[in-house]
Amino acid sequence: MKRSNESEDVQEWIPKTRLGRQVKEGKITDIIEIFESNERILEPEIVDALLPDLEEDYINIGQAKGKFGGGKRRIIRQTQKKTKEGSKLTFSTLAVVGNKNGIVGVGFGKAAESRPAKEKALRKAKLNIMRVPIGCGSWECNCGEKHSLPFTVSGKCSSVNVKLMPAPKGTGLAVEAEIRKILHLAGYKDVWSQVRGQARRKKNLVDACLSALKQGNKMRLLNGKK
Repeated sequence: MKRSNESEDVQEWIPKTRLGRQVKEGKITDIIEIFESNERILEPEIVDALLPDLEEDYINIGQAKGKFGGGKRRIIRQTQKKTKEGSKLTFSTLAVVGNKNGIVGVGFGKAAESRPAKEKALRKAKLNIMRVPIGCGSWECNCGEKHSLPFTVSGKCSSVNVKLMPAPKGTGLAVEAEIRKILHLAGYKDVWSQVRGQARRKKNLVDACLSALKQGNKMRLLNGKK
């Protein structure tokens, strides 16, 4: 889903960084130029301007209270801290953005209310965007089209280990539901996965997935492929 006022925000945007001014003036028209120059993106409006087709989603990191201890997963995680003034609530959320063509980003947001937490997570997700390799690394397929991973990658966060493997065309995203959101917005259509460890902790699971994708990006650079 996209925000309806996104184009208006870009038009009214006053850049605060040199990179932002170059984008606003039209000197940089492709996000790939920024990736190749290794410059850090400090303004989310840069991403809005260069990737107008960017889509967003949220990871279910929270859980509603259930009648017998269980509850439905939700995108907001609510925590409570006891202070002298009383109970202090904190809301956390995890956003993911992508253009379904090799670019994806994930951001974590925390605030005293749910809406600011979602906005903060979305902002950080845009600032954390990265390129990921897309190809056809399955020996069963070998079609040469960009629909899966070009090779197997692995990532780790805490006790969670995630292994992502190329799959033949038509397999679909045979992965955990929350990882599927990331891979879908990144542009993958067919991927196998293997998850080990405490996968119930969704933030660790997501971080392990991102670690795997970053490994794939490093391998792409070592192979000399842009």
